[in-house]
Amino acid sequence: MTKIVCFGPGPKFKGGISNYNTSLAKTFDKNPDNEVHIVSWTNQYPSIIPREFVDSSSKSDFLEGTRIQVSYLTNYNNPLSWRRTAKFIQSLKPDKVIFQWAISIQGLPMGSIAEWLRTHSDAEIIFDLHFVVQKEGSTIDEYFTKMGIRHAETYITHAYKTVNELKSLFPGKKLSVTESGDRVSGDKTTVIKLFHPVYDLYQPDPDFDVKAFKAKLGLKKNVFLYFGFIRKYKGLHNAIKAFKKVSEQRDDVSFLICGEEFWATLDTSKFTTKLKRALFGIAQKLFLKNKESEQDYRPLSLVEELGLTDSVVVKNEFIPNEDVHKYFQVSDCSILYYLTATPSGVESLTYNFELPILATDVGHFPETIRDGFNGYLAEPENIDSMASVMLKFLDSPLPPANVRASAADMSWDNYVAAILSE
Repeated sequence: MTKIVCFGPGPKFKGGISNYNTSLAKTFDKNPDNEVHIVSWTNQYPSIIPREFVDSSSKSDFLEGTRIQVSYLTNYNNPLSWRRTAKFIQSLKPDKVIFQWAISIQGLPMGSIAEWLRTHSDAEIIFDLHFVVQKEGSTIDEYFTKMGIRHAETYITHAYKTVNELKSLFPGKKLSVTESGDRVSGDKTTVIKLFHPVYDLYQPDPDFDVKAFKAKLGLKKNVFLYFGFIRKYKGLHNAIKAFKKVSEQRDDVSFLICGEEFWATLDTSKFTTKLKRALFGIAQKLFLKNKESEQDYRPLSLVEELGLTDSVVVKNEFIPNEDVHKYFQVSDCSILYYLTATPSGVESLTYNFELPILATDVGHFPETIRDGFNGYLAEPENIDSMASVMLKFLDSPLPPANVRASAADMSWDNYVAAILSE
């Protein structure tokens, strides 16, 4: 019996890292010889962060029918819970503990837990790195990242860009990079370069009435989709401007925008929300390299400003798990005009619905998106290039078979096989 602990947000939380951690645990659980635990946060961030992170909309249970045990234990704001978490994980006598690393500010609690386990447990400590260099760019990112991930025995990355960032962060570490999962011995640290697996939590519904749903939403023949949290680094403001140029040339296009504004989930009339926003704003000004606060990022205002209300459909809310498939099934492609990119959960989700991707030529996208095969790449920060790519897709659509082929090796089963390799 192999005992595995997946440390990260449990399924009650919103967002890609929760989905990722859940998918990983479910794949381990497929093997009856594995015993799988999710050990989760109760609160992932400092209390001053003005955002609601718990998913109160979804009714479906991703863990239904599994043997996975979930324990919500770790409160970022209570250091005593960090030690309790480490001792609980130790009590399970796991063979592997896999930490989901996705934001530098979690370096304090995660580093503390990992360090304690390295000393008091025989488990292999693995850090699954969704990034090394933080997208938002804080002056304290490098410090917290080093503190958080330095105790790993094995690293997993999803792109060679992340491998190179890891080498820069720890120039003194001897890193051995493999794509097979084979571990090295001696004074070297294994880095398993894998990929962001294709999400299988969400499946197309073969009986879904696409035509009726398109009519209900008021969508035209050709539909571009933006899906996920609205964050500045995802470049929705540029995508809307590019779509404006497309709509001036075509009258058969719609832009479907689905997702909640990341910093607009709390009631701003409440005193507690105002206090959190004020304190968080001060923290951003102190530590962010770019002093512009993302709390004021409101790209959806461009829809009315640019006269696009007849061709842009906005669902400015968190989409419940059971409804996700509807928006992908009525769309023709996914728009990822990011300013900067690490492997994206939305990219992975798009592949699951066999939709091509229109993305900017940044980050890891050139590693996974073959221009003209499973998607098209636009020049970053170039609105004309983005619009041109959208028009190119309309003139030369890409078959689902190409998307299927490009994602064939990016399965959770392959991912888990590499982790279990010795």
